[in-house]
Amino acid sequence: MQENADVFSVVKMCFVLNVSRAGYYKWLERLDRPETEKEALRKELSQKIKKSYYESDGTYGSPRVHQDLLDWGYEVSQKTVAIIMRELGLKAILEEKYVVTTDSNHALPIAPNLLKRNFTTSAPDRIWVTDITYIRTLEGWVYLATVMDLFSRKIVGYCMDKEMKKDLTLAALKMAFSTRSPSENLIHHSDRGSQYCSKEYIDLLTSKQIQISMSRKGDPYDNACIESFHATIKKELIYRRRYTSRAEAIRSIHYYINNRYNTRRKHSSLGYCSPREFEDNYQFSKLQEVS
Repeated sequence: MQENADVFSVVKMCFVLNVSRAGYYKWLERLDRPETEKEALRKELSQKIKKSYYESDGTYGSPRVHQDLLDWGYEVSQKTVAIIMRELGLKAILEEKYVVTTDSNHALPIAPNLLKRNFTTSAPDRIWVTDITYIRTLEGWVYLATVMDLFSRKIVGYCMDKEMKKDLTLAALKMAFSTRSPSENLIHHSDRGSQYCSKEYIDLLTSKQIQISMSRKGDPYDNACIESFHATIKKELIYRRRYTSRAEAIRSIHYYINNRYNTRRKHSSLGYCSPREFEDNYQFSKLQEVS
């Protein structure tokens, strides 16, 4: 409108563009005066909020975006962040409903529930939780088995395959043992699926003197933390993609676990730290105690 003010009347342009004359003249006034400190800060906050939001691939709501801003040195309330996000039209992706697929109808031995929904622990490698989920591709299903350290919510072992057999869970468990050094104090918790009750799986755990715990039949809340991770990866990654092949899905999930979830994603239950940061802070505090 400003560029065409010499060609068309303001009244006509406002009518055609459905803009109020008062609003146009108010905009001109702001254009002619220098930007205030408050306006400059608001603009800077908006840029940083967009940075946090888009770096999270659109998965962060105001609490996690607010934590990013605090980490970057900005003194701002979560309410202000929420207001600016609303103005910018930025909204975290809604969580899809998670489907439980455990088949516990088998005659294999089962173990008692040692956790009893107590999902807190004071040190790494005291409680591991594990489960299987599935990913649809145009080529067919991919099954993902994961092992989580309950202390930091870090995924310490995982495996993907086109079949949901005992080799899948065994490979994930072996990866966890190769990346961590748990003692006999470790509790391993799973559901009663046949993969976790197989002789090979149980033998591996008992050979390392690991305590075995299993959920009650048909109760996903007994293993809520790993169920929550699978819901998160589906919400933040899988439901936003259309995988043409199993290989594409495997590459994508591998990258998400190692380069986003374990290393960068902020967890509200960890004081908005990533799993790696939470474990680093724990190790640093232990060193401080020794010195």
